[in-house]
Amino acid sequence: MKAMILAAGLGTRLLPFSETTPKPLFTIAGRPILDRIICSLQSAGCEAVIINTHHLHRKIEAYISGQNYEIPVYTRYEPVILGTGGAIKNVADFWDHRPFMVINSDIFTDIDLRAVYAYHLSHSCPASLVLYDDPAFNTVSIDSEGFVSEFRNPTPGNAQLTFTGIQVIAPEILAYIKPGLFSDIIEAYRNLMSEGKKIKAFVSKNFFWNDLGTPERYRDIAIREMTAEAFGTRYPEPEMTLLKGDGSDRKWYRLSSGNDSLILGDHGIRQKDETSEADAFVNIGRHLYGKGIPVPKICLYDTFSGLVFLEDLGDMNLQTLVLNSRNTEDIISCYKDIIDRLIEMSVSGAEGFDVSWTYQTPFYDKNLILERECRYFTDAFLTGYLGMSHICFEDFENEFVCLADKTMEYALNGFMHRDMQSRNIMLFLVPKPGPGNKAEGSRSQAPAWERKFYFIDLGSRSQAPAWERKFHFIDFQGGRIGPIQYDLASLLIDPYTDLPVSVQSCLLDYGIGKYTSLTGADPEKFRKGFDCCRITRNLQILGAFGYLSRVKGKTYFEHYIPVALNTLKQNLSEYDETMFVRLKNVLAGHESGVQK
Repeated sequence: MKAMILAAGLGTRLLPFSETTPKPLFTIAGRPILDRIICSLQSAGCEAVIINTHHLHRKIEAYISGQNYEIPVYTRYEPVILGTGGAIKNVADFWDHRPFMVINSDIFTDIDLRAVYAYHLSHSCPASLVLYDDPAFNTVSIDSEGFVSEFRNPTPGNAQLTFTGIQVIAPEILAYIKPGLFSDIIEAYRNLMSEGKKIKAFVSKNFFWNDLGTPERYRDIAIREMTAEAFGTRYPEPEMTLLKGDGSDRKWYRLSSGNDSLILGDHGIRQKDETSEADAFVNIGRHLYGKGIPVPKICLYDTFSGLVFLEDLGDMNLQTLVLNSRNTEDIISCYKDIIDRLIEMSVSGAEGFDVSWTYQTPFYDKNLILERECRYFTDAFLTGYLGMSHICFEDFENEFVCLADKTMEYALNGFMHRDMQSRNIMLFLVPKPGPGNKAEGSRSQAPAWERKFYFIDLGSRSQAPAWERKFHFIDFQGGRIGPIQYDLASLLIDPYTDLPVSVQSCLLDYGIGKYTSLTGADPEKFRKGFDCCRITRNLQILGAFGYLSRVKGKTYFEHYIPVALNTLKQNLSEYDETMFVRLKNVLAGHESGVQK
């Protein structure tokens, strides 16, 4: 048997994602659809495959040339799309005297192609079409004897099924197709049927099929297949629950099956030929995990579809812990644990870090400060949110340039998370080591009621069950090389927890001591860099809150704007009267809240 894969289509239903990636190269669990089809044909005993190409043909050709299949795989470029029939005729020199298989490149199926071919050989009809019951596409009529009676106009009284795009064709049908012209194979079948010849239907309920021609159907099948792979066949079908989002456009789900669960992050389908947010998330996450940094394990991913399956770290984050704790000393103890991990991440995370993994910029630099923090603050917060239409970035440019220069001058660079705040730090329980501990076992076995009790009543250590707390960092996709002071500043001035200034000062001293003892850095340089970074981070926070509240409609961020604004003013006031004069003047009058 020889086979043809139809891959010339423009993929218009898959726009805008098919503008840069041809639909046969859309991936599921990291494998292109085209590769899955070729391997299925190879397993079915196919001796050679030819692929017609047109849209983004060089990408398909480059992919094929980089593979090492057990059978020859050829491509045939069509300068003008010829349709299914025209494409089959265009490779007439490839066929031999035997029936051949033709299959679409935008389908997903687990059908046994060997059985399909054997079925065709069992009868004398010139073609066999594989049909499937999919109400969204059921347009092919078949009679009671299993012959096709009509393709697009329902035949009264006959069953309606979907043509899967899989067919076995006898060479005699080539005579019904004119060479060099656009031709639909259906017309050839109709002409053949008008002469009294019949088309046989292959119908079975023992296989799965799906058309991947739309983004929604592609995403659904990618989730279905990857979920099955992530959990394995020993589990019942997982329950999928949408989790509450934050500032990102990504969607997060919890998949639960039995006693196990995973988190699914949906970053969206890739649109451009460049590093995506999903690429950065996967590459940086795997790098940090490999360094022993406390981040969730990435279990399965596909960066084209944007789907990433992660270890489930529960629902409790640092913000919840702080807001529910009555013990300041315990809060400080938790933050010290986190600062230890943060410093470890900055130092060891920078070792072997590949800046090509980064999604936005490889480094935290002067231009980033000016454009994505200072200008963001001016445009999204002052002008956009507060409505100060008379204000523009240029009014503060000299002050912002000075701030950026000083930040870079005092930077102590390492791996930088860039969004180190309490909602991105998860609190997880693991069994305390020791014989006889009934809590020993996998982390996922911690009962939900025990977790809740332990988190909220942290002051009652004697009553805590045999679990110890572990902190994990999430949302690291914005990571790059930058100053350690920025992440520490982000942690301490976090408006979600609103730590007292005295606590911030205590934790800053602790962080400086830990970092300088580990690296030998100058404590004064650390402190000066921290002072700059808490301003730049504060500008970014207010810009983000303004944008998310006004443009994205996520008005719950407004609740934290007064805290962030007061923090900015407090930190600016620590500079002498010659520094940030214009910015201080503009912020004057917003003492306790926000006036719009």
